[in-house]
Amino acid sequence: MCDDCVARRPMTTPTRFLIKFDAPYALLSTVLLIFPSASYVEIAGNEVAVRMGWAFRTTFHRSRVTGTSIRAQRIPLTRGVHGWAGRWLVNGAGDGILAIDLDPRQRAYVMGFPVNLRQLQVSVDDPAALAAALARQE
Repeated sequence: MCDDCVARRPMTTPTRFLIKFDAPYALLSTVLLIFPSASYVEIAGNEVAVRMGWAFRTTFHRSRVTGTSIRAQRIPLTRGVHGWAGRWLVNGAGDGILAIDLDPRQRAYVMGFPVNLRQLQVSVDDPAALAAALARQE
């Protein structure tokens, strides 16, 4: 890439939403080296990156988001990274879950292994703000 091209690229400040952790799970996950501070959804321009420490990571273009919905019911026990058939739950808390639908399927990595991702459910403090940020076009 030419130096002049980089200079003309618009500067965007990334917006980061930390993954929400219940206090007991924050302690347990820290013991497992899945640090709450390294667990987030970050939007930079049209790129969305999601990480939960070493356990989960994905990056996709915002245009791949086909819809979002806030889960009204609390998830009682399950915390961490769980999924099957392209639907993955990445949570440190049982509430504040936003479901993000993706099309086409995207690539994600769970403990370093590649998986398909068609829906990501993630716990954040303000799921409505994350949904609005994903809907904005730049």
